Amino acid sequence: MPRFFADNINENDIVLDGENARHIGRSLRMRPHEEVTVCCGGMDYDCEIRQITEDSVYLDLLEKHPCYAEPTVKVTLFQAVPKLDKLEYIIQKSTELGVSRIVPVLTRRCISRPNEKDFAKKLPRLAKIAEEAAKQSGRGIIPEISPIVSYKQCLEMMKNLDKNVILYEGEGGKPFGEVNVESIKTAGILIGSEGGFEASEVEEAVSAGAERIWLGKRILRCETAPISALTILMFLTKNM
Repeated sequence: MPRFFADNINENDIVLDGENARHIGRSLRMRPHEEVTVCCGGMDYDCEIRQITEDSVYLDLLEKHPCYAEPTVKVTLFQAVPKLDKLEYIIQKSTELGVSRIVPVLTRRCISRPNEKDFAKKLPRLAKIAEEAAKQSGRGIIPEISPIVSYKQCLEMMKNLDKNVILYEGEGGKPFGEVNVESIKTAGILIGSEGGFEASEVEEAVSAGAERIWLGKRILRCETAPISALTILMFLTKNM
């Protein structure tokens, strides 16, 4: 069943317009009595098409329920800014795996160093990538793609989460499988860019409450590490 996202829902009068309506009528060539799912705030609204006009699609609600694909834990990926093509890949795959928010972080070893204004111009495209991945994977929400933040801002944001980890290949870490994730509702994963982290940045994260972890003896690329870490976290929290 095709999926579409809406910012708000009036259950007595569900209408899709704009790009969603054009996609239903022109691209998918759907007709009245066919069914679609409208997603809003983690809820799925299964609907039947009542009428299609040039710019709007009018729907009748059949059933609503929480999206079965949404994880029980809300995960924020704090990703040190990599090159743009790698960030796009990370956003796509992280969305498929169930991330709730992606926060690009400017760390000391980032090779790509866009300023806030330049990065803001890229946000609509990055948000579109997240939306398409959310539709494809059956998500009930579109993960938030945050504006770029400093490392200090990142550490402050992490303090509001139940559990935080930082991936670091140096000494002193523990295997991810040994991290206690029982009963957590929110989690943060902090991952470096192509240049990794400076040791002082790792210590700052640990001082802010993050646990230092590693994913084995192999060095993973910055676009591989978040996918691996999210997969493990989803498994440990019984969401996979």
